Amino acid sequence: MPELPEVEIARRCLVRWFDGRSLVRAVGTPSRVFRGAERARFEALAGPLTSAERKGKYLMLGFGEQGLVMHLGMTGKLVKRPQGQAEPYSRARFELDSGEVVHFRDPRMFGHIEPAPTKTLPTLKAVAKLGRDPLVEGLDARALAELVGPSRQALKVALMDQERIAGLGNIHAAEALFRAGLHPARAPGSLSSAEWKRLAQGIRAALDFALVEQDSDEIRYVEEPGSDNPFLVYGRAGTPCRKCKTTVKSMTQGGRTTHYCPKCQPKGAKR
Repeated sequence: MPELPEVEIARRCLVRWFDGRSLVRAVGTPSRVFRGAERARFEALAGPLTSAERKGKYLMLGFGEQGLVMHLGMTGKLVKRPQGQAEPYSRARFELDSGEVVHFRDPRMFGHIEPAPTKTLPTLKAVAKLGRDPLVEGLDARALAELVGPSRQALKVALMDQERIAGLGNIHAAEALFRAGLHPARAPGSLSSAEWKRLAQGIRAALDFALVEQDSDEIRYVEEPGSDNPFLVYGRAGTPCRKCKTTVKSMTQGGRTTHYCPKCQPKGAKR
């Protein structure tokens, strides 16, 4: 599933692909990707890409006065292809004056595209309710403690609350907690100042790692068949921990599978 690093890589790709180019035609296939939105407004988009911003897992793209908000959902990705080449699961496409086509590919159609005036994109409900973006706005120990500390949810679940921290999902929350040596079931209120500092550092390290490791014109998500798993703990249940060789375990939290090392991430606070 695309999270903050994957969506940021998609944003950077769009900036490169549209550099010196112009959108000559936008085409949306009738699908639930445009649920609650006017597909005709999407197909009216044209011209150069004048802005490409990201907040959490949302992209905000401007083409002059009109633009769109895009969420990649669970399986969505942006790919560039030569004109005329078929692309399976393409739900929307951007045809460039270079003859190339950027497709929004989404097999499961949990992604979403909502056209709107460019100046209103940050105020759309889906974007406006998002919490702090660790990459765009920064996230130090103090801010992290203020945002997550009051939560009564388990630590990992609270980190995935998009209204607290925008962009962290199942993968990178687990990776950050592993790097910080914190058990995912800890109560946020039990963390010490030193632990909040380690967690803030762990979040940034996990994001920076993914931004470098996954940087590509065409990301292969770890869940896709044949993909390698570059992560330290995510998806590694039943295998030796890369730090201590203890068997990595998994459990269910908030309907998602959490991976952790019981030795590197003790449930009790370290004193």
